[in-house]
Amino acid sequence: MKRVYLDHIASTPLHPEVFEAMLPHLKENFGNPQSLHSVGQEALRAVEEAREKVAQLIHAQASEVYFTSSGSESNNFALKGLALAQRSRGTHIVLSAVEHQSVLHSAKSLDKLGFSTSLVPVDEWGMVDPEEVKKAITKETVLVSVMLANSEVGTVQPVQEIAEVCRASDVLFHTDAVAAVGNVPVNVSELGVDALSLAGNQFYGPKGSAALFVKKGIRILPFIDGGIQEGGRRAGTEDVPAIVGLGKAAELAMRDMEKRAEAARPFRDRLIQELPQRVDHVFLTGHTEKRLSHHASFCIEFIEGEAMLLNLDMQGISASSGSACTSKALKASHVLLAMGIDHALAQGSLVFSLIEDTTSEDINYLLEVFPPVIERLRKMSPLYTKYLEEREK
Repeated sequence: MKRVYLDHIASTPLHPEVFEAMLPHLKENFGNPQSLHSVGQEALRAVEEAREKVAQLIHAQASEVYFTSSGSESNNFALKGLALAQRSRGTHIVLSAVEHQSVLHSAKSLDKLGFSTSLVPVDEWGMVDPEEVKKAITKETVLVSVMLANSEVGTVQPVQEIAEVCRASDVLFHTDAVAAVGNVPVNVSELGVDALSLAGNQFYGPKGSAALFVKKGIRILPFIDGGIQEGGRRAGTEDVPAIVGLGKAAELAMRDMEKRAEAARPFRDRLIQELPQRVDHVFLTGHTEKRLSHHASFCIEFIEGEAMLLNLDMQGISASSGSACTSKALKASHVLLAMGIDHALAQGSLVFSLIEDTTSEDINYLLEVFPPVIERLRKMSPLYTKYLEEREK
């Protein structure tokens, strides 16, 4: 059976050069970076070299980069660490309604500690209006968090404009850039953000490798207590192989990002154009132009996303339905609902995400297999039967 993997927004494959860079630190270079002997210092040098590479990818200073284990941890670190550090100034947080669950749930945890949260709405494309952020900010607001790119619908947000709103109000601004960094150019100075989350498995790095950028001079409380690692802001023995892998992935992204985007964009555009032509009642989600170059997302009416995923998988095609962190929740995406999409239609979400190695044959196979899969599932759908009956009246 032909295998076609189109779920790279969940995780990209480990690049061979990343694997080779990590390998020595899984074998002979096993020292603890905090040890004073030469073996430990060799590990420390590897960690700091990786920090420099990650900083270069986002145009930051190496001292502003803190390694974590995942994008979700980075988001937790940012939300909780920044908000609690500013508590004497206020206890109000502003988020967009389409943030990742790690951001939304972090805010809920802070609510239990006396904070309050306002959710800013989005339009039908999943786009945040900076003016809505401005309206939501109060004298008590200490933190705003709006993601740079949405992993479910691909929309890229006007983060630079939102950052300007936050600066004018003297409010800290964090962006979850996990889906963006390594896939689109990111410059933290140009964006004007105070903190930014990223993860290596989005750009050919290892799972378990991530980082949080915190602008120099910004106070943030430690997320994990107990040690001096990461400047005392995140305790725990460093995962040297993962950190080295993240650094190498960042280096490759700087070299290959444009080439990767140019390779994926035509296939994304082809899916966006042809899939609704092959099957009726298929609707694009996310912005038509301001979206990730490797991301195509849809809602297919009358069918649930899980059924489509399972049937496509039986044909050798791997895709996703919403965020990887919520795809097993068996409920409609909060992102799609926030965009005003009907609950029943939102249940039928489907996301295809591509990489440089995606081929025309892969896309041809998907376009060939997709219509009969949808036809078979709709024959079993009571919603589709009801639709046909009402259409015939």
